Amino acid sequence: MPSVERISLVAHGKPGSLGDAVKRVEDAVRAAGVDIVPDTDADLIVVLGGDGTMLRALRQSLDTGAPVFGINFGRVGFLTTVDAEDFEPGLARALAGDYGVVELPTLEAAVGGQTHTVVNDCVATSSTLGRMVTVGWSVGGEDLGTLSCDGVIAATPSGSTAYNLSNGGPVLVWGLDAMVVTFIAPHSLHARPLVVPRSSGLVVQNKTVDLALTVLADGHPVGELGPEEQMTVRLGPTRTRLATLPEATFFTRYRDTFAS
Repeated sequence: MPSVERISLVAHGKPGSLGDAVKRVEDAVRAAGVDIVPDTDADLIVVLGGDGTMLRALRQSLDTGAPVFGINFGRVGFLTTVDAEDFEPGLARALAGDYGVVELPTLEAAVGGQTHTVVNDCVATSSTLGRMVTVGWSVGGEDLGTLSCDGVIAATPSGSTAYNLSNGGPVLVWGLDAMVVTFIAPHSLHARPLVVPRSSGLVVQNKTVDLALTVLADGHPVGELGPEEQMTVRLGPTRTRLATLPEATFFTRYRDTFAS
């Protein structure tokens, strides 16, 4: 089992919503003889929050490789591994090294001469609310035509249960080395999401004459695509590392979160 001597703590920033949870975590960590340190020195990152806080911690962990262990204080918490109500036993097991690590792919998005590492999803959407856009797209160098829509999403397996899912895209099971491409509100009866392997990149071109596309990486604006400008998205070389208790499998979480 992995050795845990140092952890860092990441909590969401909603005042009052955590109660005494931070103190309970600190007490459990000290009782286990584990130090609390900055994330650059941690063997394990412990998160108190929901999927948004997990996303932030997973981004922070890209440079260190420390796995991220989540306690769900959010609304959905699909990426977390134990519930907030009674987290001490699960946390104690994690501190003792009783956890597995799931490695999840990231994306590389090339926009405006810059490359961005993306943990969840990259979205190109209309820069004007309510205005439909026209996008051209290709995968693996093969032209797939144009489509009128509100935008397009490229999501990792970890991001497939977020914006992609709410737009009718498929859930990618952890372990798949692929991304999913899903259109937002497509003006077509035949537009379908597409699962793309590592060997193929996605190119999205703005074919709208008078409107720019805003590009979002993990929800943050990173650039714009003017008319005829394009971005490229593909699976990147880095991976996030998600710490899970052995019984908290992907399908257990899927059933408890989406099927019940």
